[in-house]
Amino acid sequence: MDIPYRYGGNTPKGGFDCSGLIVYVYNKAAGIKLPRTIQLMSTKGRSIEGQPPAPGDLVFFNTTGEKYSHAGIYVGQGRFVHAPSAGGTVRLDYITSPYWAAKFTEARRITP
Repeated sequence: MDIPYRYGGNTPKGGFDCSGLIVYVYNKAAGIKLPRTIQLMSTKGRSIEGQPPAPGDLVFFNTTGEKYSHAGIYVGQGRFVHAPSAGGTVRLDYITSPYWAAKFTEARRITP
């Protein structure tokens, strides 16, 4: 996926930040309009605490000392898609990798 990370980005051509990617995918794939910030997204849908995430669930991480500072979309087989940081590109990572597992805070299921 050669789509660059761009703070404030919300299109494939211009690049994405993590929340822009989620808003774009949910709108295009399901017609669901989500808020533009990770903090507001964390109030939508329902927590699936105690259950494994399913494809399409939002996965949230604490990467800056805030409970909800990064997010991606779970795609199955232990992987999630996200726009990680400046200088990077949209990519798949394993939610169980040591880095992401240590920073995982919650998964939420969004329904229409």
